[in-house]
Amino acid sequence: MNIGDVAVRSGLPAKTIRYYEDIGLIRPHRSANGYRCFADTDLHKLAFLARARALGFTIEDCRTLMGLYEDDSRASADVKALAQEHLGKIAEKIGDLEAMRDTLRELVECCAGDDRPECPILHGLACGDPKV
Repeated sequence: MNIGDVAVRSGLPAKTIRYYEDIGLIRPHRSANGYRCFADTDLHKLAFLARARALGFTIEDCRTLMGLYEDDSRASADVKALAQEHLGKIAEKIGDLEAMRDTLRELVECCAGDDRPECPILHGLACGDPKV
């Protein structure tokens, strides 16, 4: 398969596939004229990477996951530990987003939204306190 074919089949942009090759996550065969020739195993790895990235794993996490995936002697405990660590990071991000939502909600509730120039939202962003 050429890069266009594998891009369509994997759902990844060709630019992303080239990037994954540049950083060593995949290594497609090169023909005599230098064109990339992707095998089914490359397509499978790209789909694996796409799913891992969709779950928010970093590139380095993906590198580790790919290494674990390709290692038949791996311990599932290693995979689980990586996934649990990532789950903790997601929970932390959710907490941060909830705090952001609560702060913004308070700012919005304090604003009359009328024709007056006083704006608790802008004041809150400038001073940290929505009270004008």
